[in-house]
Amino acid sequence: MIAFLRHLLLEDLWLKLFSLALAVLTWIAITFALVRDQSPVGFGSNQRMRTFQGLPVVIMSSAADVRRVRVSPKEVEVVVQAENRVLEQLQPRDIHVLVDLTGIEAAQGLRKRIEVSTPAGVTLVRVRPQEVQVLFPPAN
Repeated sequence: MIAFLRHLLLEDLWLKLFSLALAVLTWIAITFALVRDQSPVGFGSNQRMRTFQGLPVVIMSSAADVRRVRVSPKEVEVVVQAENRVLEQLQPRDIHVLVDLTGIEAAQGLRKRIEVSTPAGVTLVRVRPQEVQVLFPPAN
């Protein structure tokens, strides 16, 4: 048994050590790249957050759907993060808040998740509320 383990560990030892070193270097490189891309907003960072209140919720439905569907609430608060120079130029009209109702015929008490589209370089931090209630008109 000891001879088997010695043979398993010591045969091609340099190749095994080289493979281990290569794996460790790859792991370090990937970890460094991930940490660099996801740096938190804080001291020494050129990113900050900005809150946009009262952004209107746009209802997206199919072209054949002509009902007058409403959502409640009609406006939401969106918090985004970006570099200072990007945030200075960012306007409320650049952020699109929508609810996708394609393929939904009718339902009572339906709640749909809000989708937010931001320009390149701008990251969505949160949207409040996260869902809206969909209100269908009464059937005729």
